[in-house]
Amino acid sequence: MPSEKQITVGGVPIGGGAPVVVQSMTTTETADVEATLAQARALAEAGCDLVRVAVPGRADADALPAIVAGSPLPVIADIHFNASLALRAMDAGVAAVRINPGNIGGPDKVEQVVQRAKQTGTPMRIGANSGSLPDHLRQFATNDPAGALVEAALEEVRLLERLEYREFKISVKSSSVPVMVQAYQRLSERVPYPLHLGVTEAGPAFTGTVKSSIGIGTLLGQGIGDTIRVSLTADPVEEVRVAWEILRSLGLRQRGPMMIACPSCGRTNVDVLDLAEQVEARLGTYDEVFEVAVMGCAVNGPGEAGDADFGIAGGRDAGFIYAHGLVLRKVEQSQLVDELFREVDAWIAAGMVRPKRGTRKHVLPMVPSA
Repeated sequence: MPSEKQITVGGVPIGGGAPVVVQSMTTTETADVEATLAQARALAEAGCDLVRVAVPGRADADALPAIVAGSPLPVIADIHFNASLALRAMDAGVAAVRINPGNIGGPDKVEQVVQRAKQTGTPMRIGANSGSLPDHLRQFATNDPAGALVEAALEEVRLLERLEYREFKISVKSSSVPVMVQAYQRLSERVPYPLHLGVTEAGPAFTGTVKSSIGIGTLLGQGIGDTIRVSLTADPVEEVRVAWEILRSLGLRQRGPMMIACPSCGRTNVDVLDLAEQVEARLGTYDEVFEVAVMGCAVNGPGEAGDADFGIAGGRDAGFIYAHGLVLRKVEQSQLVDELFREVDAWIAAGMVRPKRGTRKHVLPMVPSA
């Protein structure tokens, strides 16, 4: 179930049944205002909802007012080890701060940060990471790593609750997918607060995408999680693209076109990879929500192409164009992509009305050309 408690970060609702929020983090030196803002703009264009920036030093904190003023996204300040930087960040007007109460300098420093957060109305993200557990829980982590993560997070929760502060979300990240999944499952049963999901240090684009999709997707599919970050050793724009594919695949949010394509096999009579790459490249210029199928044989092609809003089912020298469940026409293979997008553009221009679906008997079987 979604988290009961809802907080608001820069006008973006998190938890309490709100749509799952996509986050990423800049890789620039935050003190370089122009570079940081350029990356924030790129993330916003890709569909990011919130952007986090590292604030390891005073120069970075000094840059925050300009970044907050110029960013197209609410800015979260990521701060460790130095409570004074958290205070400066909140004074600069950041939308939220990410702190670890266990490494910010002791209970008195935590109280200072919480009091300033109350004064400024600033929410926080707290939580634990398997790579930075407090010393007294490391032995516990040997036998029960997920349990240690949960206990570390609950210690932080109890501390903030004693200070009568509840405007926070929680993370319990691990680079191990099973540990991460178990930790969030257990934590979701213990707290009402929004949960921020992620597989920490997931790795380069390919392996990181797989690990993040399994971990984050498993939890979201169970109704657990309110914000997500896909942590990749890659351009942060790639993090956002993967995050959106996870959400779209689960039907949780929609943004832009969705393409399905057959994996290719010995049955195909067309270069499905080439067709799919052409279609994917052109779909990247559309913001509208619709589905396109790129199929290559007579086994699954007609059905999948017919189920999508638009589709191609290719053959040896020619293929069929589908729209809203019906075969429109047979065209030469070289014209398939252009003809597909001719139909897409005409549909958008006409107001994107989805006609009533024809019955299956109206969908012609695809017969490969001789």
